[in-house]
Amino acid sequence: MTTSTSSAIDLSGDYVLDTAHSRLGFVARHAMVTKVRGGFKEFEGTAHLDAEHPQESTASVVIDAKSIDTGNEDRAAHLRSNDFLDMANYPQITFNSTAVQKVDDEHYKMTGDLTIKGTTCVVTIDFEFTGVVVDPFGNIRAGFEGRTTLNRKDWGVAWNAPLEAGGLLVSDKVNLEIDVSAIKQQPQA
Repeated sequence: MTTSTSSAIDLSGDYVLDTAHSRLGFVARHAMVTKVRGGFKEFEGTAHLDAEHPQESTASVVIDAKSIDTGNEDRAAHLRSNDFLDMANYPQITFNSTAVQKVDDEHYKMTGDLTIKGTTCVVTIDFEFTGVVVDPFGNIRAGFEGRTTLNRKDWGVAWNAPLEAGGLLVSDKVNLEIDVSAIKQQPQA
């Protein structure tokens, strides 16, 4: 893994997601005419990056499902309900990587188990490595942007309503948008 930011920084090591500077978002089509964007405000994650052997890299994320936010509280409350994520019974969404494939120096594919509403499916996320820097506080910080498309029905998230003119209120297809800033952990002395 190299970057134009600083190729002298050793990227390998253990990382914690900087949740204040990361975003786990999604986009779904509504009423077949517009897109609704949202995300999760509360999550935590770790990663192990291996620059020499990227296939040995791993990542794990736990999302507090009730932290879903779409900019509209009524819509978010509906998403928290049994119609969608059933957060009373399934308070967490998790992702655990199972494989990493290097495409080129800046692009990777991470495959893993995504568990939503008690159902686990395998997903592959395309990631772009956006750089590594030493921040003003002396932390080594790595950045990644990820994208993938899911069919929400694969996880049993199937609620919908027909439209009078045809079609459905909510698309089955959901695009995930992931922006990660991760801080390298210093070895314990």
